[in-house]
Amino acid sequence: MPTVTDIDVVVVGAGLAGLVATAELADAGKRVVLLEQEPEASFGGQAWWSFGGLFLVDSPEQRRLRVRDSLELARQDWFGSAGFDRDEDHWPRRWAEAYLQFAAGEKRAWLKEQGVGFFPIVGWAERGGYTATGHGNSVPRFHIVWGTGPGLVEPFARRVRAAVDRGLVQLRFRHRVDELVVSGGAVTGVRGAVLEPSSAARGAASSRHEVAPFEIGAQAVVVTSGGIGGNPDLVRQNWPARLGPAPERLLAGVPAHVDGRMLLATEAAGARVVNRDRMWHYTEGIANHSPVWADHGIRILPGPSSLWLDATGRRLPVPLFPGFDTLGTLAHIGRTGHEHTWFVATHKIVEKEFALSGSEQNPDLTGRDIKLLLGRVRAGVPGPVQAFLDKGEDFVVARTLPELVAGMNRITGGTPELPLAAVEAEVVARDREITNAFTKDLQITALRGARGYLGDKLIRVASPHRLLDPAAGPLIAVRLNLLTRKTLGGLETDLSGRVLRPDGEAFPGLYAAGEVAGFGGGGMHGYRSLEGTFLGGCLFSGRVAGRALAAAL
Repeated sequence: MPTVTDIDVVVVGAGLAGLVATAELADAGKRVVLLEQEPEASFGGQAWWSFGGLFLVDSPEQRRLRVRDSLELARQDWFGSAGFDRDEDHWPRRWAEAYLQFAAGEKRAWLKEQGVGFFPIVGWAERGGYTATGHGNSVPRFHIVWGTGPGLVEPFARRVRAAVDRGLVQLRFRHRVDELVVSGGAVTGVRGAVLEPSSAARGAASSRHEVAPFEIGAQAVVVTSGGIGGNPDLVRQNWPARLGPAPERLLAGVPAHVDGRMLLATEAAGARVVNRDRMWHYTEGIANHSPVWADHGIRILPGPSSLWLDATGRRLPVPLFPGFDTLGTLAHIGRTGHEHTWFVATHKIVEKEFALSGSEQNPDLTGRDIKLLLGRVRAGVPGPVQAFLDKGEDFVVARTLPELVAGMNRITGGTPELPLAAVEAEVVARDREITNAFTKDLQITALRGARGYLGDKLIRVASPHRLLDPAAGPLIAVRLNLLTRKTLGGLETDLSGRVLRPDGEAFPGLYAAGEVAGFGGGGMHGYRSLEGTFLGGCLFSGRVAGRALAAAL
């Protein structure tokens, strides 16, 4: 079994958290081996595929749009959403507070130093719809990186590759870690298998054929291996009863290599995993017409105007409007007895309000293409959305409501049969309210309020209109599926990123960052996320672990 010695740190996982931790360690002069089971094409991990949204507090972008934000308001929103209520929330609470300080403090300036820029219009995700102390963002905070996920990965990948050139970092792809080496109660290295070379494209399934074992010794190991979202069996195993029955059909929002193997291996070595039942999955998933991995799903990032119906044609209850409460909607769907729902919209709504999550679905922002970007403020459906209208298996386009409902039933095979009368009753009732300035329909009140925010009015929220207005047509329906994404629990860590044992003591030689650590502490989001906080959690926890370990060695 070949071994590598004379190494300070092994970092397991070349996603964003791993890149940040490695860059920080190398900047401190430490010798690092960065291991990744996938081929080099997947360097950067899930972050590369992301829309690039970051949670910032009281930013210049917000202030230019007359959004008044503060650390106090952000703290109210975060803790109101997290709902911390367990003994094991001790460290997650402390990580949440530390992250809020970071997001309201040096986060933006630090990213600017790396060369990261931002799209000037701030998005308003997870709007909540409850009381001031309940779930949701009180103000827009979703800052989109100019260049989306690849634009955020690039500066840290560049720093790591520069450290390779300086002889401080070794990149070892196709190295799958299977266990931690523990000696005298401390982690002293890793063991695993070298997988055969693979030409698989980014995100595509790669071979798991083993060609040789390996072992690497080091003073410390940092686990940054991601979550469980690509492993539907593990997702179902950890599915909480509060979200209803574990779904039979799940689209995959992440590649299959996000499998949770390293989380289980680290636990087997003696680390503590907490809050494993906390997870973040989307309700607005659509099957990718050009899949990269198995069951590849894309999330619609919806504006607030679409009529949201369950599988039987009943409207979802207040405040489960598009973009308001992801997990509240997920729990409600679980109680309906069916796993899909429907958006009913118009062409006018779709062209203004349908955005798609993912770097590859946003070529204007990802490619930093100003000319293409201007299309977002002009009339017309964006190209990536139009591709789904043309080729997506979940979409129906029709001129009349009977034709639309017939198409919806074709998609599902009539399981369950969607009654035209039920859909028509909801649509007509909603349309009566849209012409009423004194409406009692809280979704209409919410979308009118949203247009009071300049960013929403410019590119995100269509002007209010009747769904059956021929001038706004044709009608469009979208079957929405459940889509796996993020793991909110994980390895328990202290504020230095040190992994803890079940007795609460630090596990010598072992650190963790990113999704495998619940983005810090084993679950700094609690039960719910405010969005734009996943990439930021990788950045923050990777930086914390890298700097703390460099100081400790």
